Amino acid sequence: MIVHKIPVSVLVVIYTQDGQVLLMERADAPGFWQSVTGSQDEGETLEQTAIREVREETGLDASQFELTPWDIETRYEIYERWRHRYAPGVMHNTEHVFGLRLPRPLPVALAPREHLRYVWLPWDAAAERCFSSSNAAAVRLLPTRL
Repeated sequence: MIVHKIPVSVLVVIYTQDGQVLLMERADAPGFWQSVTGSQDEGETLEQTAIREVREETGLDASQFELTPWDIETRYEIYERWRHRYAPGVMHNTEHVFGLRLPRPLPVALAPREHLRYVWLPWDAAAERCFSSSNAAAVRLLPTRL
């Protein structure tokens, strides 16, 4: 049985008080850098999705840090290369932004099937490196959240 992704996702900007941002390079699209992202599973709240995705992609326990919904929703057209993951005819996804504040840049344990490497960058450099415009826009809001 094929299980399709739900077209609702989270974007979790992981950052430090001094404005460092964690970015990871996608394994299925080398050169594409991003924050933690992932689709909601059936029955999950958005916060549960954020906590699960952070754990899966970085090994970090988001419940041990300050996880905050940023009350930002972005509806975007799903890149054609990833549409096969969704039910036929699903063309758009709604992304919900969260911030996860850490005390300092921490080492992370990447999921090798998802990401190749990671880097901590100052927020402005991180925004420039994000391949997704909604990810870059969220990172550019960071100074208002510090």
